[in-house]
Amino acid sequence: MTTDPSFLDLPDLALDEVGGAALSCNDEFFAEKENLLKPHAAEWKDHVYTDRGKWMDGWETRRRREPGYDWCVVRLGMPGVIHGVVIDTAWFRGNYPAEASLEGCELDDPLDLRALATATWTELLPTSALAGDSKNRFAIAHRGRITHLRLNIFPDGGVARLRVHGVVTPRPAQLAGTIDLAALENGGWVESCSDMFFGSRNNLIKPDRSRTMADGWETRRRRGPGHDWALVRLAGAGVIDRLEIDTSHFKGNAPGRCLVEGRAADRPDDWRTILTTPLQPHTRHRFADELRRVGPVSHLRLSVFPDGGVARMRAWGELVAARPAGLAALDGLDAAAAEAALLRCCGATAWARAVAAARPFEDAAALERIAERAWWALGEADWREAFAAHPQIGARPAAGHGAWAAGEQRGTAAAADATRAALAEANAAYAAKHGFIYIVCATGRSADEMLADLRARLARDTASELRTAAEEQAKITRLRLRKLVAEG
Repeated sequence: MTTDPSFLDLPDLALDEVGGAALSCNDEFFAEKENLLKPHAAEWKDHVYTDRGKWMDGWETRRRREPGYDWCVVRLGMPGVIHGVVIDTAWFRGNYPAEASLEGCELDDPLDLRALATATWTELLPTSALAGDSKNRFAIAHRGRITHLRLNIFPDGGVARLRVHGVVTPRPAQLAGTIDLAALENGGWVESCSDMFFGSRNNLIKPDRSRTMADGWETRRRRGPGHDWALVRLAGAGVIDRLEIDTSHFKGNAPGRCLVEGRAADRPDDWRTILTTPLQPHTRHRFADELRRVGPVSHLRLSVFPDGGVARMRAWGELVAARPAGLAALDGLDAAAAEAALLRCCGATAWARAVAAARPFEDAAALERIAERAWWALGEADWREAFAAHPQIGARPAAGHGAWAAGEQRGTAAAADATRAALAEANAAYAAKHGFIYIVCATGRSADEMLADLRARLARDTASELRTAAEEQAKITRLRLRKLVAEG
């Protein structure tokens, strides 16, 4: 069990109100599997019994009298990358499972009940001890896209709720044409807000209409200067054609007016006004002709004056270009995984951190542009760190350097022994003189060409070579970023 609550800030991908469903289970004698995905906390009712026993707000199996365990299969309402789960045993005190495990798979067959029969399950959570009447929290390390889960409980018992927190990862086909670019189900995300005392910021972009005032984003009453705001990262960069600001159920606590601004991913401080308008209570406000056309935006900022509640915000438009699957995958990774992926392209830690922080990328060209800007903003120590991540030209790349390095140095693979020996000798002399290895964008170059280049550069001063090596690294990085995007 983990004490780190950070994943709880991510949306619940399995709630029934976002389309999650408990598809099947081997037993639900005392309480139905559908209870697992209810949005509200589990309830307790004293002295309430059914014809099968005590009424319980959860999924509860009969007492097992033979070997084995019980299980339930859940289809996520919003497929994605799972970062953590909560196996909540609220009110189950003498009848909770001793242990549980979790498996996942990815299915996109509309007849998923049929496809489940041959699904390949991946372990997400090994068999782990549970506490009764508790929110048992577990971080999930697997970073693949998941559509279905199987909750296993050992040997039997009751679970009140299953919460599945993660990053929504839609299929590219889902993002074609005019879509709600802000929608949670399309990969939108409310990154932050000024306040959410009465209602979560995540409610702002949930699917469907709000059900009650509690199903929207609502701030506390502001007693000082200023106003409240929410920052929404869109599914991708797109042009906004229509907006909806829905204040349904907020009758005495709707904002007086709102401002919607947009910005591009590579212009973090360049906010441009799209809409400014008064608001009315309990109203679905729809705007089209009133919008200012500011071009493609990747983020929206909704400001409400001075405070209050908004049920939903919708932002319809089209993505500016078809996004490569690899780019979408990179955008969907958590920060650590994104940095690790980018380090394959360039070994400077600070560079990988800066580029990962700039996600989502409008397109592959924006990724390359941001990456190059981040590279030239680094210092000499960072450049040297990147150089050190490369194998020496002419040497056979070690396992840790991966297939990319071997492919880039294909020109040296069939080099004569004499050429290899000359490369090794010149490499050693270069490193001794300049303090870093000889860096060159080797793609498409022969061993003899690189040997001649190395000997020429060996004679130069270190300051000039540092700049040349940085330029070569920038070329290598650009090519590797293209390979990373193509991998998706």
